[in-house]
Amino acid sequence: MNSLHAAPFSKACQAPCGSGLAREEANTVYGTGNAGVRGQARSHRPLPNQQVVFSPVKSLVVLLCLYLALHTPARAAMEDEMAGFIVDNTISHIGHDFYNAFSDRLRATSELNFNLVVRERPDARWGSLVTVEYEREVVYRRFLAPNTTQLTIEANAAADLVRQQIVQRKLQRLLQDTTDLERDEL
Repeated sequence: MNSLHAAPFSKACQAPCGSGLAREEANTVYGTGNAGVRGQARSHRPLPNQQVVFSPVKSLVVLLCLYLALHTPARAAMEDEMAGFIVDNTISHIGHDFYNAFSDRLRATSELNFNLVVRERPDARWGSLVTVEYEREVVYRRFLAPNTTQLTIEANAAADLVRQQIVQRKLQRLLQDTTDLERDEL
């Protein structure tokens, strides 16, 4: 005979669980608590003369936890993205000189609350194709000749143009109607 059946308890009932019959006290409820992998869970009901008392400190702690749980993801999403990076993906000496003059001009004229990527594709015949990307979209594209006499002037003009393009795109995004779709779905 199974040891669970051998010693009956007062006010005890036997209920089937995953591994056989389990003893349960009379004041338990099935389906709550933690009973392990195979058993049925149980938790005790308060006795009729017991009252459930909520202390103000416990209530305050619960409210604080609820507040933090609800408001942390929104704040974390805003803090996830770091701004102010200008990534240098240039290859040649011309590309590096363009990047240095471009980034110096942008840092001097704006607060850099955005990220940019400067890419270069060198070509022996035409010079270098330089592109500047903002949020994975090309905002500036130009071939730079192999001579570097006008490189600083070109980079400064590119920085001013890119800054204007970014301001225009941010303004357009603010004025865009997105009641039905998210911005990236449009």
